[in-house]
Amino acid sequence: MTEPVRLAKRLADMLACSRREAEQYIEGGWVTVDGVVVEEPQFRVHDQAVVLSPDASLLALTPVTLLLHKPAGYEAAEAAPAGSGAAGKTAIQLLALANRSTADRSGIRPLKKHFSTSELATPLATPASGLVVFTQDWRVLRKLREDARVLEHEVVVEVSGDLKPGGLERLNRIDHGFTFKGALLPPAKVSWQSEARLRFALKGEVPGQIAYMCESVGLKVEAMKRLRVGRIPLSQLPLGQWRYLMPYERF
Repeated sequence: MTEPVRLAKRLADMLACSRREAEQYIEGGWVTVDGVVVEEPQFRVHDQAVVLSPDASLLALTPVTLLLHKPAGYEAAEAAPAGSGAAGKTAIQLLALANRSTADRSGIRPLKKHFSTSELATPLATPASGLVVFTQDWRVLRKLREDARVLEHEVVVEVSGDLKPGGLERLNRIDHGFTFKGALLPPAKVSWQSEARLRFALKGEVPGQIAYMCESVGLKVEAMKRLRVGRIPLSQLPLGQWRYLMPYERF
C-alpha cells in the first residue's frame, strides 16, 4: 500500500512540471480532489481523483483589495494583539466567502489566500463601524499609508452632551490647537447633520482622534461610522459584508 503524498508532488508527476508550477496551480484554485477544490499544496492525497481545470493558468495572480463594512465591536488595528477586541472579535474574521456581498460585481474567483494574505490598510476604532480596507496590492497599501495625512475620510458621529460655546467653530478652525498622541492634528470640516449627529471630513484620521476632539468641546461620542475613504464610499455595502475593489476604482 502506497503512502499518501503531497498534492503538489502528485500534480507535478501528473503534468511533468516543476513542483513550484504545481503549487501555483493549486494556490490559484485550479485543482480539485474528488471534485472539491483544494488550495493547499501540502494537502495529502492517496488514491483520490486529482483534476486540473482546463481553464488553469500560470499567469501571476492579480493582487486584490477588499472593502469591508465593519460592525462596531470588531478590532481593526494594525497591530492588534491576539484575543483583543470585544470577545476577541477581529475584522479580519469577517473576510470569509459566506460574508461576500451579493452586490459584488467584480467577477473575481475568491481564493483562501485573498483572506489570509491581505493587510489592513485603514485602521478603525473598535467601537466604530464603517468602511475598512484590506489589500494584497502594494500600490494600494502604499497609497493608503504614505498618503494617509492627505487622504480624506468622511465620518458621521452620534453625540450627546452640551457643546461648549464656540465649540463647532474651534473644530473647524485651521489653528484649532488639537494635539493627539503628541502630534498636532490637521484641520477638519465639521458640520451638524441633525441635533445629535455631526459629520466629520478630515485627513489623516486615526483611531481615537474624533472621540478626543468631541470630548474637548464638551461632547461624548455615542456611535461612529466611517462612510468614505478618499474617493471610495461605503455606499450600499451591508453591515458585516465585504466586496472586491473594482479595477476602475481609485482611492
